[in-house]
Amino acid sequence: MVGYAVDDDGRLLISVKSYTAKWKKSLRQTVVSLTVPDGRAHLVVYGKAEPSSSEPARSVLTAQVFAALSGAPAPEPSGIVEMLDDQQRTVLRVTPEKALFDCQNRHDVSPGVTLRETSR
Repeated sequence: MVGYAVDDDGRLLISVKSYTAKWKKSLRQTVVSLTVPDGRAHLVVYGKAEPSSSEPARSVLTAQVFAALSGAPAPEPSGIVEMLDDQQRTVLRVTPEKALFDCQNRHDVSPGVTLRETSR
């Protein structure tokens, strides 16, 4: 599971660990995708990633992700820096450029278009 939030500008904030392939690839290739499943439906978002591993941006953005995941107010960013260091946490800020929504019922044999595309 990937922890993420949406900021006031509609960008996705994704908490990732710095030793993962997800982080390392985003440093080399800034065009990324994220799949958000919802039962049989899913949303695929394509966008440009901005990696953030330095303070204060890392802790401020991660606090927003933690708040979205917990439903509680965002923690004080300065209070989570040590934990972020211990867990080697970083943040990807993804600006969506294209989204695909698929709500196809795989067991439904009737023809029909179920894939919708949106662009920002």
